[in-house]
Amino acid sequence: MTAGPDGLVSVVVLTFRRNDDLLALLPRLDEQIAAVAPTTVEVVVVDNDPDGGAASAVEASGSPSTRYVHEPLPGITHARNRALDEAASSRLLVFIDDDELPGDTWLASMLQTHRRTGAAGVAGLVVPRYEATPEPWIEAGGFFVRQDHAEGRVMPAAGSGNLLLDLDQVRSLGLRFDERFGLTGGSDHLFTRDLVRRGGRIVWSTGAWVTDVVPATRSTRAWVLQRQFRVGNTWSRAALVLADPGVDRSAERIRLSARGTARVLVGGARLLVGRALGSQRHHARGSKTFHRGRGMVSGAWGGTFEEYRRP
Repeated sequence: MTAGPDGLVSVVVLTFRRNDDLLALLPRLDEQIAAVAPTTVEVVVVDNDPDGGAASAVEASGSPSTRYVHEPLPGITHARNRALDEAASSRLLVFIDDDELPGDTWLASMLQTHRRTGAAGVAGLVVPRYEATPEPWIEAGGFFVRQDHAEGRVMPAAGSGNLLLDLDQVRSLGLRFDERFGLTGGSDHLFTRDLVRRGGRIVWSTGAWVTDVVPATRSTRAWVLQRQFRVGNTWSRAALVLADPGVDRSAERIRLSARGTARVLVGGARLLVGRALGSQRHHARGSKTFHRGRGMVSGAWGGTFEEYRRP
């Protein structure tokens, strides 16, 4: 495959038993590729289903740009590292989740922002699209709403659901996704924080937005509060991995515990005020802060929560 002006670009979709979502996504990616010609782009579907169930969906899509890869080792970290390996000949790797759909200018905006800034990473907004209207408490808490930023803003970290990586810079730093986070989530957060810590820049692209389909099973109080606990937990665990060993790591553990405890106290107070006043906003946002703080304290002392544990 002859590389275009941006080098070879690999758009990678990690998937696990979401064939209907893949069939909706792959034609949209072909449209994105046509819009950025003559840049040479391939789509790589990395299937993390041990049974390889996505192979039939990729074949049925008829996408001329897509190739299928089976990664049977369980855990999203293995799939992300397989993506890095499959993009060995590529200059750029762009992650998009299998349950997302790109906006009209998504890929073009990613590439333009990278050309302009030369950043090690480019991130964009993820906009929720609900399968079923969530209850008012969920909406009041803003659990699925992500913050937008100005074009080119430098970010401290980013998720892999909508992320471009400059592989020349990633390889020069020797970065891989940490397998200890395979079933807990958070390996993308650790990876991008480490990238920034080592001198790489991650910048924001306003035109590179995607929509994320939120299934009804996730629009529940139990699920969103469990997710907040997990996010806090992996935040602390990532901070400990990045801390220097010895005294500095012990100090980081204490600092994370203090920050988490502060969130528990502030969030607990706010949710009680919300309950007393009948305010769903205060109750939901207080609950959000409270459970993230709990997760931070747990992670600071070695606790883990395997959100992606499989039977």
